[in-house]
Amino acid sequence: MTFVLGLTGSIGMGKSATAAMFRARGVPVHDADATVHALYRGAAVPLIEAAFPGTTRDGAVDRVALGARVVGDDDAMKRLEGIVHPLVRAAEVAFVGRAVEARVPLLVLDVPLLMENGADLRCDAVLVVTADPAVQKARVLARPGMTQERFAAILARQLPDSEKRRRAHVVIDTGRGFEAAERAVDALIRSFAGRSGRAARSITDKGDA
Repeated sequence: MTFVLGLTGSIGMGKSATAAMFRARGVPVHDADATVHALYRGAAVPLIEAAFPGTTRDGAVDRVALGARVVGDDDAMKRLEGIVHPLVRAAEVAFVGRAVEARVPLLVLDVPLLMENGADLRCDAVLVVTADPAVQKARVLARPGMTQERFAAILARQLPDSEKRRRAHVVIDTGRGFEAAERAVDALIRSFAGRSGRAARSITDKGDA
């Protein structure tokens, strides 16, 4: 049975680059963020417009307008999550189902808040990417539009890196360089692709329920 590896890490720790390494090696990766972006141009649009009138235009969600309506409003954020999360979950179930049918030995679930949302419990193992705090801060503040205040607010929503590392099955330090991270990914693929997992069946069974 397909082995499900959860991939997560705090902002700026190299999660996207690590996911790309798995993809480059033929490992299917389900990107939760990319799924949300697609939903904001598709199935979620009429649902979000109904809940938050005026936050969509030209057939897509206006992320700036939506952010202005929900950021800082816990009730509004919960309503938005109630719309988006089931759609993301359905996409994940379909992705895993296709992998199982194709007898894929290993797949990756790339979820930013994997542990915070309890999605780690749906995985056979969890990989956490990490880096020195100084490296993390430099990476994040180099992003367009990023500020110290926004960086602090994002970190406040995430489990501390130390807790993620404690709960992980395996950790990759991306601060050691690209080649070292690639070697670590290669080793993980060799290790996990040879194991039989239980999570895939659990995910697809619950999706059918």
